[in-house]
Amino acid sequence: MSIPHTQNVAVRTSKTSRVLLILTAIMGLLAFFWPLFLNPGSSADYETRTPFLFAAILPVVLAVVVSQLSSDGIDVKALAMIGVLTACGAALRTLSPSMAGISFVFILMILGARVFGAGFGFVVGTTTMFASALLTAGFGPWLPYQMIASGFVGLGAGLLPRAKGKTEIAWLCGWGFVSAFVYGWLMDFAFWPFNLGNGTQLSFDPHTSPLTNLWHFVLFNVVTSMGWNLGRAVTNVVCLALLGGPILRVLRRASRRAQFVPDATRKPTPEN
Repeated sequence: MSIPHTQNVAVRTSKTSRVLLILTAIMGLLAFFWPLFLNPGSSADYETRTPFLFAAILPVVLAVVVSQLSSDGIDVKALAMIGVLTACGAALRTLSPSMAGISFVFILMILGARVFGAGFGFVVGTTTMFASALLTAGFGPWLPYQMIASGFVGLGAGLLPRAKGKTEIAWLCGWGFVSAFVYGWLMDFAFWPFNLGNGTQLSFDPHTSPLTNLWHFVLFNVVTSMGWNLGRAVTNVVCLALLGGPILRVLRRASRRAQFVPDATRKPTPEN
């Protein structure tokens, strides 16, 4: 996975951070999909193992932050921006109506990653879910999986091709639609192998092949979660289409004022 340096990225990602992001992505995928290859056990096993996942993921996220802080890619002002976007995203999650999948938590995550880069987006994705859990008392075995899945949402937004104007908004809307389903699929798969008994085409069967279980999961997801994921996807598209342009301008203006990137419109002052 290559993390491009585009003209739209305000905070550059160092080589060390790229390696850490790749390792984190691999660890995250393994955290979700290892039951395809090993017997996952029961619901009690799911709840018992989750704290160990939490303990493994948080140091890696912190390593990404520290790595970028120690490079030229991010400084204290960018760290403050992470805090601002995290707090706003957590507040938006508490304001979401929590019905039909409608949620506003991914909007700033996607737009922030577009302006400040893939590494920034991954960190904001994870910290937003953690902060929102503090506000809503949403701690549980699902939280580490939410942090990883939302980190992927921010990471993907930061990897989108360079574009401007309506084309850029179209890319963001497309990713908002796709990532809503990706997030929903990952979160469903996190508990599905542990909570459904054997015997139906919607159940996980530890004695069958990974491809068969994936097909069972597709059927399960279509039956139980398609409407919820679609509501989340439509919310993302509508909000990004209506608010994406103005918020991008605000974030890019903030990045110029913080001198993450040079302001092309500012005239150089003569030297004394």
